[in-house]
Amino acid sequence: MSTATAGGAATPGRASSAPPATPHVAKKKSVLGTRPWLAAVFLLPALVLLGALVVYPIGYSVYRSFFDASGNGFVGLDNYTEMFSDDATKTAIKNNIIWLILAPTISTALGLIFAVLTERVRWATAFKLIVFMPMAISMLAAGIIFRLVYDQDPDKGVANAMWVSVHDSFSASSPFPGAHPRPAAGLTESAGGSFTTQDTVRAGSPASIPLVAAKRDDISGAQDAKAARPEAGKITGTVWFDFTKGGLGKEGAIDKGEKAMADLKIEAVKDGKVVAKTTSAADGTYTLPAKAEGAQLRLPAWNFSAPYNGIDWLGPSLVTPAIIGSYVWIWAGFAMVLIAAGLAGVPRELMEAARMDGANEWQVFRRVTVPLLAPVLSVVVVTLMINVMKIFDLVYIIAPGPSQDDANVLALQLFQSSFGTDVNQGLGSAIAVLLLLLVLPVMFVNIRRIRRESRR
Repeated sequence: MSTATAGGAATPGRASSAPPATPHVAKKKSVLGTRPWLAAVFLLPALVLLGALVVYPIGYSVYRSFFDASGNGFVGLDNYTEMFSDDATKTAIKNNIIWLILAPTISTALGLIFAVLTERVRWATAFKLIVFMPMAISMLAAGIIFRLVYDQDPDKGVANAMWVSVHDSFSASSPFPGAHPRPAAGLTESAGGSFTTQDTVRAGSPASIPLVAAKRDDISGAQDAKAARPEAGKITGTVWFDFTKGGLGKEGAIDKGEKAMADLKIEAVKDGKVVAKTTSAADGTYTLPAKAEGAQLRLPAWNFSAPYNGIDWLGPSLVTPAIIGSYVWIWAGFAMVLIAAGLAGVPRELMEAARMDGANEWQVFRRVTVPLLAPVLSVVVVTLMINVMKIFDLVYIIAPGPSQDDANVLALQLFQSSFGTDVNQGLGSAIAVLLLLLVLPVMFVNIRRIRRESRR
């Protein structure tokens, strides 16, 4: 072996003693971009809070669910057995299923409709602001608002005020609710609430019917009652409010200043059949044809029936749908904003291509827009499903006491079992564990979706 000298000649037998240069290798960092121990230092406070506020309560709830109400006696799975045999818990599970199906579906559908339709109007921003505004209201305030909206009294509840207005536009209301004949007037009340004269009527002999107990507002603008004149071959009479201020009037007689009762329906009945009918005039008088002679006079129950007060929104049958309606009012804006953001990223050329191929707007919406928005729609639906499983405050505030059992949900049942009248935190913990198990599959689906999208 030879080596080169300074003069350029090679010297045999000598090798270079200098070691080869090695490249500098930097110390490998973790995925977080820093040293693991340093990342652990910064994450430690968050991990401590997470353990104290999430992990420990979950673990303790599972542990507590195996003990009795006092917390001293181990009962095994008895709390879980009691939970599924309790009618209140069964109702809560049933209502949670109804919530899980209806609330996210309706909210997402409305959000999709609002997001698509508002793209074509100039005032879209103002509309979206109005629809999204309920999100700024707390659940407590929203519950109080809708407790008033669903009030049974049409003078207080907006829902029944509108419903009664529509109903009264197509169906006339009774003129004198609560009124009835004087006991000495010779009329008997039937089971249906109508009043029938005991004696039959004769042509040429006026048959007057004195009534009492009419409301002041119903007769305040009425005319003074007028005594009916006898007419040959006809049945005549007067229906009036037989009451004089100060009690100075005479019972059964039309005194000066006593008010007529107009628009009352009067029927002539023979052998259980109506042979003639009429309505009292503005001065309280009425006239029936000759075929009514020998018949009994009947005042139908409609004349005195209570006014229509609308729907019992918070009754046992409608309380859950009514509360779901309030939830949709709040969360439809949330769905609309997310879907509108996703819609902004949809390639418009795909829609235009579909229109050029002859598709109408419904086909474009169903076959192009909705499939492209599927990832966003799944985010909205899953988020609302998780939120719905924990619903508590709206049900607790809106549902009145008599209907609260019918509107019961798992979160409310958990609260009542743990802190209500019959305190049993073992049973409440079992319900909490059930609620956690029901939420976990939805959370698992959401995590899988997030991971799948992060790989794209």
